[in-house]
This record gives sequence, C-alpha cells and structure tokens, in this order.
Amino acid sequence: MPQRNDTAIWSGLFRISAESGQTLQAQIRQAIVAAILDRQIAASMPLPSCRILAEKLGVARGTVVLAFQQLVDQGFLIARERRGHFVNPEVLATPAKPAQKTAELGDQVDWKARRRIAATDMPRPVKQDNWIKSSYPFVYGQFDPGLFPTAEWRECNRMALAVLEIRNWAADMVDRDDPLLIEQIQARLLPRRGIFANPDEIIVTLGAQNALYMLATLLMSKGSKVAMEDPGYPDARSIFRLAGADILPTPVDSQGIETAAIPSDAGFVFVTPSHHCPTMVPLSAERRQDLLARASRNNQVIIEDGYDSQLLDEAPQQALKSLDRSGRVVYVGSMSKTLAPGLRLGYIVASADLIAELRALRRFMLRHPPANNQRAVALFLSLGHHEALVRRMSAAFDERRKRLVHAISAFLPEWRSTDSAGGTSLWLEGPRGTDSRSLADAAAARSVIIEPGDRFFDHTEKPSRFMRLGISSIALQHIEPGIRELATAAGRRPAAA
Repeated sequence: MPQRNDTAIWSGLFRISAESGQTLQAQIRQAIVAAILDRQIAASMPLPSCRILAEKLGVARGTVVLAFQQLVDQGFLIARERRGHFVNPEVLATPAKPAQKTAELGDQVDWKARRRIAATDMPRPVKQDNWIKSSYPFVYGQFDPGLFPTAEWRECNRMALAVLEIRNWAADMVDRDDPLLIEQIQARLLPRRGIFANPDEIIVTLGAQNALYMLATLLMSKGSKVAMEDPGYPDARSIFRLAGADILPTPVDSQGIETAAIPSDAGFVFVTPSHHCPTMVPLSAERRQDLLARASRNNQVIIEDGYDSQLLDEAPQQALKSLDRSGRVVYVGSMSKTLAPGLRLGYIVASADLIAELRALRRFMLRHPPANNQRAVALFLSLGHHEALVRRMSAAFDERRKRLVHAISAFLPEWRSTDSAGGTSLWLEGPRGTDSRSLADAAAARSVIIEPGDRFFDHTEKPSRFMRLGISSIALQHIEPGIRELATAAGRRPAAA
C-alpha cells in the first residue's frame, strides 16, 4: 500500500507557482481537491504530513496546516488522531463521471442544424490571450496593472463583505439593482456627459455588449434596419445581425458618421459619437443636431454607445443623449475602460417605459448582475476612488498618446493617423498595398501586438491597410521602442535616435 511519504506518489499532485494569481494556500487546496475528485487519492492513503509537504513545496508549515484545516471544514478531508489526514470516504462515494469516447457515442446531435441563430458564424473577436507577456502590447480594451487601483478596490470589496452589507445584497433582488449603485451612476457618472436621469431611467447591465444584446432582443427582429458607422464596432454589428436585423453601412469621415448618408428607412441608428470606434474622431456639433433632426423626422431610434467616453478630454462634448428631447436616444455606458474589462459592469439610460421593458427581459436572462459586485462598485464611486482614477488615467493616457503620435511620425511617416484628443487608441492607415494582418504576424514575432483593421469594416477588400494601436496597457517608456520594432517588421529601417 502506498505510504504517505512516497515522493513519487505526490510529486505530480502538488505543483504550485509563485507567478499564479492564487495564494499558496489556495493552490494547495485546489491541487488536493482536484486529486480527490479525479480519484487520484484513495481513502486508505494518508496524505503527507504538514511538515513534510511544507518542506517539499518550500512553504511555511502554517500554510499547509491552514489548507488542510479548511479542507477538513469543507468535508473533503478527515483528520484521524495520530494517523494524519485522509480523504473523506463520503466524497469518494459519489461516482465519478465516466469518460466517454467519441467512438462509443453513436449518432451525435447536429447542433449546428438545430440552431436558430448563427452565433459561431459571426466574426470572432481578436483578443490576444498572452498580451500581458508581450514586450510591446498595443492592445485595446485591456487594463494596465500599474494603474489599477488595487488598494482602493480591495477596500471596497472588504466593505461590501461586512455583515450589514451582506444583508443588503445577499438576498435575491429579482429584477432590481443596487439602489446605491443607481444613485452613484445618476449623481457621479452621467452628469459628466451632460445626462440627468431619474432612477427609473437607469438599468445596470453586464457591460456594454450585454446592454446591446438586450436592446437588440427587445427591439429588433428579422427585417429591422440598422444604420451603422462603417468602419464601426464589429461586435455591435454581429449582435444586431443575430437579432435578424439588416445592417446599413454608413460612411465616416473626419467629423464622424455622415448623417446625410443615413437611409431614411432605417429604424435604428447605432453611433459612437464621443469617440468613434475605431477612428476615435468625435461627432461634430452640426452633425449631432442633424442626426437628432433626421431621427425625429424619420421616426428612428438612436442607440448611442458612450465608447471611450469615461476619460477626461481637453474639450469634452456632451453625450448625444443630453440633447435628446423626444426620448428616442438610448444611451449605453460601461465602466470597463476605467475599472477593468473583467468586471463586466455597464448601464443603459433611456425612457422609463423602455427601462421597465428591459428590466422585465433581464429577469428572464439573468435576473440581475451580481449584487456583491454592484455594491463594491457603488462604494468605489461613493468614496471618490473612481474620480481619482479617471484623473490619473486621463493624464497617463494623454501622455502616452502624444508619445505614440510622435513615434509614428518618426518611424512610420508613411502611415496616416487620426489623432483625436482623448480615447485609448490610435487609428492608422498605411500606404496602398499594406497587409495589416501579415504585418501583425511579423510584429508578433518581435513581441509587438497590434490589431489589424479589417474587422471593423462591414465590406472591405482584403487585405486591409488599416490597424489600431491601443495605449491603455503599454508603459510610456515602451512606446517608442515598440514602434521601432513595428517599423522593422513593416520593412523600414528605423532612423537612429
């Protein structure tokens, strides 16, 4: 029978890493639980003693003691006096799920034939999983660990876990949102965009994409027509198509969407007026007024995505929603660009009757976003942490954008950029014949991550000569060396500094 101190038995089970985001204690617990559930530890086999396991892993004995004690409390292990720790036989009494071999399964269900929406046929997002390990991550929509307010966010989560706070959010809220979060969105986020709304005109969502999906599900169907910026936000385009809508690509120039080109028979107009996705140009004041007038004349609903509008601009424009007097503008906001994209928290601002419909729809989808996260974010806003973060990020990104523009001018002078104040990316157009996808592959080999621009166009000739460079995740001192490497990948010989 295997002994508790047989090194060969345990060497493959307990592997911890200092680079893991989990604590050492959590990693030990995870390894033991996985081994138990996978039937790799028999009930008759004692685990190594805390002292021996601590020596083997190079951790403090107290760390192993605490891990074992928590597993005992959870029922995975039992402690036998003078014999050590063993797997709880009751855990092993539950039969493990047998592994199924494809050859033994017989006829399979053709799920693709049964589907009613073609989600897997839509363009996939271009996200680099290893961006954080890249030397020069010009990625969009990711966070900068150096700017993330770790201490403040931890404080708010600790406060949300206080006994009295847990009583506020632990119950099923059905279709309601955290009233403190609604209050903070109403008082601290919306006025910066010139929007003043009542609590019944706001609903919390799991980010901007969840908001767009709910709007498309509620308002659109087969044959609905949506005018969209081209180039434009690709995931919004896919969401509307999944609802059955027809997309009407509308050109964009240096003043934003060309409002005169919006078809009068479109039932919806989707725009990113604060910073156009992906060029970052703001919609001019004249076109804002024209867009609203046309929407009223043609009975159109405007879906305004507050894309990249959370930061402080040198000359900020108010949201299109702030100019709306007929209730036909639906505003979609998100905190992904300031807090963290992984948080998945956003909101919709619209007429009270539409919000009531969205609230009823959301109840069938997910009831409500996690209330503990809502309360933590509400506390983060109420304590002024978000305001301080926005100021810090705005200053950092402004400096990074200027450095990037200068580097592009120096090392890629044939590339034309649209440099607009604010925002977290730069849109570039290369010389004719440029293949940005091939360039992205060549750049990746030099640890430079860029985003080819073809996915933003509804119909475009391949290859595309456009690309987007994000600045939210790259340190200031890495921008110029990164562009030097990109220029080398593009076939240019960078000039000496």
